[in-house]
Amino acid sequence: MHDRALKYLLAVVRTGSVRAAADVLNVAASAVSRQIIDLEIEVGQPLLERLPRGVVPTEAGRIMAEHAQREADERALLEDRLRRLRGVEQGTVRLCCGGGFLVDFMEQGLARFAQTYGGVSFKVTLSTTDGILAAIAQGDADIGMAYNPPAHADVRSVVTARQPLLAVVPQDHPLKGSAGPVPLSTFAAEPAALFPPDHGIRQMLGRVEADNGFRLISRLETTSFELHRRFIASGLGVGFLPRFVVEEDVKAGAMRLVTLRDPLLAEARTHLLLRAGRRLPEAARRLINHLAEHMIAFRGPDLTRECC
Repeated sequence: MHDRALKYLLAVVRTGSVRAAADVLNVAASAVSRQIIDLEIEVGQPLLERLPRGVVPTEAGRIMAEHAQREADERALLEDRLRRLRGVEQGTVRLCCGGGFLVDFMEQGLARFAQTYGGVSFKVTLSTTDGILAAIAQGDADIGMAYNPPAHADVRSVVTARQPLLAVVPQDHPLKGSAGPVPLSTFAAEPAALFPPDHGIRQMLGRVEADNGFRLISRLETTSFELHRRFIASGLGVGFLPRFVVEEDVKAGAMRLVTLRDPLLAEARTHLLLRAGRRLPEAARRLINHLAEHMIAFRGPDLTRECC
């Protein structure tokens, strides 16, 4: 089986169509089709199911695509080892994360790491929780950072820390000195900054709302964590975020945190993610260890950590 044919098959499975794979590979669609057909002849069974719009892999195609991904990973690992034999500490680490991690990642994670490993570059992509899991599972990212993601068969969490979802209130809010945790329903009558319905944090809040028969009042709906922070700091209403997103604002006295006692929100966790079974290049391995040690997001209680 030729490397080119496997590479083309993997691209088709990832993109969902021959034409889209050809665009990614910068080759003619006919060349991709020819390689796939030749590979199917060699394997002796169909690798793709042709649909009116695009393709999906057959079981044989899925197995072949997984094999192609492992070969690509091993090739990258070999190149990394050869570079290190030459004394060259370099490479590109691809990360995919939610927007709430960015400030923590840049200030606590990347800044310190980059000073030590000047030859390593970084590609950072923002996505939803589902997008982060897909990027890790499909090999489009080396490291993922997600907040309270669901389980995924092809993704493993190497570091998790409990980071409860908290109510974040303006500095002069009457609950700023609350003696103990309060239910989310405490804020049912207050204007709030909320994420769109498909966002993971909004879905967590929605489940608590449904279980307890109330609705939060949305005064601002946005995916921007920065806008959430500014909305709260301006005194326009409350928000619901984990501590690591607003740590600096709280230290500066711009806003206050109120603990929520709803179990679903109190037990939320941050996750550092890798694809199951993958061996990381050295630069990515060192970075994930560095992030686990230095980022605020991974300093929470009930920390769990596995070897990566």
